[in-house]
Amino acid sequence: MDQENTTKEAIFAGGCFWCTEAVFERVKGVRAVVSGYTGGSIKNPAYREVCTGRTGHAEAIKITYDENEISYHDLLEIFFSTHDPTTLNRQGNDSGTQYRSAIFYTDEKQHEAAVSFIEILEKEKVFPDPVVTTVEPEKPFYVAEENHQDYYNNNTEQPYCQVIISPKIKKLNRFFNDKLKSTYGI
Repeated sequence: MDQENTTKEAIFAGGCFWCTEAVFERVKGVRAVVSGYTGGSIKNPAYREVCTGRTGHAEAIKITYDENEISYHDLLEIFFSTHDPTTLNRQGNDSGTQYRSAIFYTDEKQHEAAVSFIEILEKEKVFPDPVVTTVEPEKPFYVAEENHQDYYNNNTEQPYCQVIISPKIKKLNRFFNDKLKSTYGI
């Protein structure tokens, strides 16, 4: 099977896109991660517009991955393990609909996998509160401004990165070390 046939896309919104981007760009099999906006009502929104919460967009990432190296199920597991899927329109101090937890599926297999995964989380009571992550069909994805791309790697000394993102990276290293690219593993 050639590379083209095994490359897929996944779209996740898990609060601030700087956090989710930093997590997934470290995962083996992930070819690219792009920060952007999806799920809203206007075309080509700017960050300042999305931040108001009035456009309906979520800060999200689009992941390009090789399903021969990492499964969609594994991506879901990492997604749910590295953000709080039980807080409505909030991740930590970031609040508003732009910080909601959502999965934007690209095909019916992803839809079924995401719904099934959430059902298992709920049945097993993995979280003390109900999962509020929405599962929605893919909507237009608008790439965020250049200064939002690869934000964590370019700004690791920023207080937000040290306080909010670095703990997520440490958790990723601790629980998913076997799924990390060799340049990022422990």
